[in-house]
Amino acid sequence: MYQYSTYKASGQKKKKRSIWKKLGRAILYIIGFFLVLLIGLAIYIVSVSKMAPPEISNQSALQLQRKELDKGTYTIGNNWFRHSSTGLYEMYVEGSPFERGVVNGKLSKELIQRQEDVFVEQIAKMVPSTFYRHFLRYFIGFFNRDLAANVPEEFKEEIYGESFSASPDYDYIGSNYERLMNYHAAHDIGHALQGMYLVGCTSFATWDDHSADSNLIIGRNFDFYMGDKFAEDKMVVFYHPEKGYNFMFVTWGGFTGVVSGMNDQGLTVTINAARTDVPFGAATPVSLVAREILQYAKTIEEAWAIASKRRMFVSESFLIGSAIDNMAVVIEKTPTGMDKYDPGRHFITCTNHFQGDTLKTLGSNKVQLAQSASAYRYLRLTELLSRNGKNDVQKTIGILRDRKGLHDANIGLGNEKAINQFIAHHGIVFEPKKKLVWVSTAPFQMGEFVAYDLNKIFSMQGLQSNHEVYDTAYNVPADTFLVTNEYAQWQRFHTMKEQLMNKESVDLKAFVASNPEYYHTYVMAGDYSFRLKQFAAAKQYYETALTKEIATKGEETHIRVQLEKTNKALQK
Repeated sequence: MYQYSTYKASGQKKKKRSIWKKLGRAILYIIGFFLVLLIGLAIYIVSVSKMAPPEISNQSALQLQRKELDKGTYTIGNNWFRHSSTGLYEMYVEGSPFERGVVNGKLSKELIQRQEDVFVEQIAKMVPSTFYRHFLRYFIGFFNRDLAANVPEEFKEEIYGESFSASPDYDYIGSNYERLMNYHAAHDIGHALQGMYLVGCTSFATWDDHSADSNLIIGRNFDFYMGDKFAEDKMVVFYHPEKGYNFMFVTWGGFTGVVSGMNDQGLTVTINAARTDVPFGAATPVSLVAREILQYAKTIEEAWAIASKRRMFVSESFLIGSAIDNMAVVIEKTPTGMDKYDPGRHFITCTNHFQGDTLKTLGSNKVQLAQSASAYRYLRLTELLSRNGKNDVQKTIGILRDRKGLHDANIGLGNEKAINQFIAHHGIVFEPKKKLVWVSTAPFQMGEFVAYDLNKIFSMQGLQSNHEVYDTAYNVPADTFLVTNEYAQWQRFHTMKEQLMNKESVDLKAFVASNPEYYHTYVMAGDYSFRLKQFAAAKQYYETALTKEIATKGEETHIRVQLEKTNKALQK
């Protein structure tokens, strides 16, 4: 009996060992399968993230060399580049697509490389982990795997030509061509993945009985912030392409897409981001759709035709002004739909939500209206236009510089609900029939607005030594706000804000005193105090923040969640 029991127990142990062996093998097979799958996926992502440049049969443009006319002024044939006394960089480029890119790159090489330094530095701040930054490279590469297929050949050739002047320091991110192509989709990726940080641009237009001389006037702020250094090197670029219309646009080094521009037919394009779902792959970047419209359209109908044939992966509003039509409309576009907003009156306003009959009913647009600062800013814009009477260039610039809330309420400097949020890369004004454009100088849209006459610039035959290309007589002076104590206080606030974001210690009382009506001042002070476990102080800051004009529902939720955590900490 004993022997039988022992034998039975031994058999059961062997059976259990056999089961565990089989289970172990199965687990190893599963782990191996997933490892192979991950390796295969990694190989696939690396392979599809590669982007082959276009084939250029004639690359003789690469032999061109720039000549220095004056300090900071360079020429290549009729092409020129200069650093104006206004602080703006100005450039004129002509020729075939690849030649334009090469010339652009050679003339503005230092700006292209400096801009990428700034861009990568800002990404490093946003994504401190080296591992995640390398992962981000492949994520963007995978995301943009179909990018080249959705970009017109002409623009690919131009970007490729420009890429020869890009920095050699960032090969770990991708080739020069891959990086420049991906940067053209940065606006789209940024606003797709960070809905709470939508660029809060504002644009509007008046004409007929709403303009002093009945002509079309368009104003816009491009509120796209990538750090202070990003906006330091604004470029005003004039293109005379081989095909299409001559045009100007405001940009930065290495970027040939358009966010604000006007062509010699008096057609203008500005873009405003709208709420969008997270996309699954790239299509045509918004800035390149705007570029195509600017280069090839002279009427609203032609702009619509170009926009309708391009597939986009984010939602955007294009405010299109036309001298020929003497009016403006907003073309609204999502990855799956399209609409046109004609206000049926002689002025139009555009912030960051849709207004057309079809797209305004989207659930995402209703969320945008309810949770963002767009609706408030829209109301403030309408209020100012109604109050100011017949519009002119001076009044348009005054609106772009407005820093107050509804009914002139003090909502703090930098509030997203204000038209002037102290983050604008540039402000710009167009008078399409006169072919005149005004571009802001630093800081933001508060510096001098410099006037350019497209008729004069595109009739120039090269650039003469010490020759100014802007029209001094039309320039609009800097905002007098810049010499006030309030602005000096804001500068102190901005410096301390950067210190807080870098987790440095600051005098919180001085910080609050520098911008006391801005809700975010108290949010940052509260977050800083909470991190130091100074819960009583944090509670007071959060409670004060709730009494101010808060820009978004997301930020209000953050304040309430932090206040709840603070109260619980105080009860322990």
